[in-house]
Amino acid sequence: MKAQLLQMSTPDGPFTVLAQDGVVLSSGWTDKPGDLIGQIHPSLRPATVEVVTGPGGIKAAVEAFYAGDPLPAMQVPVVQKSGPFRVHAWDVLRLVRPGSPVTYTEYAGLAGNPKAVRAAASACAFNAAALFVPCHRVIRTDGSLGGFRWGPAIKESLLAREAAWPRL
Repeated sequence: MKAQLLQMSTPDGPFTVLAQDGVVLSSGWTDKPGDLIGQIHPSLRPATVEVVTGPGGIKAAVEAFYAGDPLPAMQVPVVQKSGPFRVHAWDVLRLVRPGSPVTYTEYAGLAGNPKAVRAAASACAFNAAALFVPCHRVIRTDGSLGGFRWGPAIKESLLAREAAWPRL
């Protein structure tokens, strides 16, 4: 399997995407593709990677997000593999409205099991497709940020950016 590597600059730093045929396998705020490979389920890991620089739907979606329109990023196809709860929970994350973060407890309820708070937190922790599956929109019950693979400063920046946008 061959993947495409897209690297771009964003206000939050370098952003890298590994995709196959326009479907995101892994993404995050890094300039090191190796940071992304380990997040991909072993059955989906590419054998080779080619660098792409030209325009495309994924690049346009990231640019739209940073221009204030998060909807294209939620429409980019993503593939991740895990158990049924986690896969469903990742789908649910794409429905959390920008500027309206939810707590881990609320997120567990949205995913269909209000008692599965740890499982919901685990879904965030193992989300390989940052930005396209917006785990940054989940915060702790006390209102603090909680964890984020790409660091608290980026999570805080994303949440502040989304809070400033008009409500969708």
